[in-house]
Amino acid sequence: MSYFLRSASLTNYVDVARAVGLDPHQMLRAARISRDALLDPDIRIPAARVGSLLEASARAGRAEDFGLRLAEQRQFSNLGPLAFVVREEPTLRRALESMVRYMGLQNEALAMRVEDDEGLVVIRLHILSDEPGTLRQATELAAGVMFRMLSLFLGPAWRPRSICFSHSPPESHATYLRVFGMQALFNQDFDGIVCVASDLEAPLPSYDPVMAQQVRRYLGTLLAQSNTTMDDKVRKLVHALLPGGLCTVDRVAEHLGVDRRTVHRHLAQLGTTYSDIVNEARAGLATRYIENPSRPLSEVATLLGFSSLSAFSRWFGGQFGCSVSKWRAGQGNGGDEAT
Repeated sequence: MSYFLRSASLTNYVDVARAVGLDPHQMLRAARISRDALLDPDIRIPAARVGSLLEASARAGRAEDFGLRLAEQRQFSNLGPLAFVVREEPTLRRALESMVRYMGLQNEALAMRVEDDEGLVVIRLHILSDEPGTLRQATELAAGVMFRMLSLFLGPAWRPRSICFSHSPPESHATYLRVFGMQALFNQDFDGIVCVASDLEAPLPSYDPVMAQQVRRYLGTLLAQSNTTMDDKVRKLVHALLPGGLCTVDRVAEHLGVDRRTVHRHLAQLGTTYSDIVNEARAGLATRYIENPSRPLSEVATLLGFSSLSAFSRWFGGQFGCSVSKWRAGQGNGGDEAT
């Protein structure tokens, strides 16, 4: 499955790349991304290439915080169609819920979910990828942009309850403290932001009911033209629900407003199955989770929805042709098999 995003995702890439001593155009050529993407924010480019570009730039520039540096310079206008969504909802909470629906217009590879949890709102972010490998930079870019958007409406003094990342901590926390104004948490069960629910209920001054109706009609047309298929929708829900242990076809169907037979029927018409999508999601998530040596394998098994470590180990061996410990030690050659 290939995902695309607006070339606005590369806004300020040239400045940040040069700041860490890189030739941005050389890096773009290596990632097979046209220079035109720097001139037109609405060009659709493969998300996997952007993710690879960010990781390569972080390595070459020895800047573990490369994605966060990009986020630090983002403006509200860089959100494209999503900027209309946020401005034309009565509260920030409603705006976030609308962003979940229309996110594909900005970035097909970003799965976003908003959940309530005893007076808190959890904004979960997950980068989908059709290629193996770490997506640390893309994840931190997404979290940084989300934080900046919330801060624009709630004020510079606002702080969330926590900023969470599933990957390991960086050597230096300086950029994280500068961007977020607080310590970020690492080795967590998910990537995203936890807010106090009441913070998001304040009315948005830009809300205009008449304009909002026109915006929804416009965005609905764009969404209908985006060719989002049932397998796309199921795939995003599976990635969002797996870590919470709530990933069943019945739960996915409930979120889509249909019954399980409808899900199975539509997927069959597209030449896939629910089990195939779950297995694909587990394969992608497994390689990301286990590359973090400080994350226990029993925790990885739970995050992938397995009932036990032994069940996870059996599945992993069948999927990648080697044991989890061998893969983690860098001795397995499962990179090609993970695709």
